[in-house]
Amino acid sequence: MAIMHVTKNNFQEEVIQSDQPVLLDFWANWCGPCRMVGPVMEEIARERPDVKVGKIDVDEQRELAAAFQIMSIPTLVVMQDGKVTQQVVGLRPKEQILAMLDRGN
Repeated sequence: MAIMHVTKNNFQEEVIQSDQPVLLDFWANWCGPCRMVGPVMEEIARERPDVKVGKIDVDEQRELAAAFQIMSIPTLVVMQDGKVTQQVVGLRPKEQILAMLDRGN
């Protein structure tokens, strides 16, 4: 499955109402560690059809970043049934990101 670009316009439908776990990557184009986690997120999106993977650009989606109280990026959030089940700040290896998903279920 492809990575979806999450905005305030599609957040309710794609994230809150999702019947699958959702892995969100809060990022910005100017953030080096964010660019490093990008390919990992793409791999997870391809390898885990049971999970929705979304990216939220904190510069374009300030309201969503504020709603999640994002102070540092990258921030990765796992949501299930409209609720945050896991949240970590900073670059993480793929294994740790996958472990977040498995703990959330």
